[in-house]
Amino acid sequence: MTTTILENLPVNQKVGIAFSGGLDTSAAILWMRNKGSIPFAYTADLGQPDESDYNSIPKKALEYGAEKARLIDCRQQLAAEGIAALQCGAFHITTAGSTYFNTTPIGRAVTGTMLVAAMKEDDVNIWGDGSTYKGNDIERFYRYGLLTNPQLKIYKPWLDQLFIDELGGRSEMSEYMEKYGFDYKMSAEKAYSTDSNMLGATHEAKDLEFLNSGMHIVQPIMGVAFWRDDVKIEKETVTVRFEEGMPVALNGVEYTDMVELHPFFETYRYGFFFNFHIITPEGHAHDG
Repeated sequence: MTTTILENLPVNQKVGIAFSGGLDTSAAILWMRNKGSIPFAYTADLGQPDESDYNSIPKKALEYGAEKARLIDCRQQLAAEGIAALQCGAFHITTAGSTYFNTTPIGRAVTGTMLVAAMKEDDVNIWGDGSTYKGNDIERFYRYGLLTNPQLKIYKPWLDQLFIDELGGRSEMSEYMEKYGFDYKMSAEKAYSTDSNMLGATHEAKDLEFLNSGMHIVQPIMGVAFWRDDVKIEKETVTVRFEEGMPVALNGVEYTDMVELHPFFETYRYGFFFNFHIITPEGHAHDG
């Protein structure tokens, strides 16, 4: 493992980075280029409901110094993995008696494998991303990347002490961007973090970590804030037709494209199909 994970920036070498367009990865690309590496940016299209313009993201990476920037459409694979998770009862997982949506972990598996496969096409064999040492993502991307490319090396800016010393916080990263002529204004920091894709959304960290806090502070981007008095949920009848275990029609409309049919994608409107609900920190499920 020590030979696989690089603690210092590889100078004059290609380094692929999973690029979201957010402050962390934007500052990382600019910093890596200024320090002498050759960054390549890869953005995963996972059908995120909170992303309105995917095509603009790679363009930003090029502005910040990426040698090449690509948008990788991961939706078909994500749809297939989501249905597979449903079929084997893995869409919701339970740990220590609490239930957790598996949507983000599934998305990480698809992102890690498909972006590393795209990197191989460009002869890029060093992976980087914006995950820190404090969460699950650093381990997920490490393992999924090696499954796709056993020769893969890992470089993460947040494991590089020089990067941390120079750009250790959001204000430092924002100032760094502005120093080099990029008017990158920090968005207001929310009381929690959100990860989303076409399968669903999870909210975690920050204020949600406190036991005296809860889901009532969340503004759902997928699902229904059923705890609010002003939110009314009308009942609807939804019909799904399956053939050989696969959904092929929704409310009488047949689909040949798995992404268009994908139950999760359509059920944003229906709210409750396939147990589409909100789970409290205590693990209690509420239909929404």
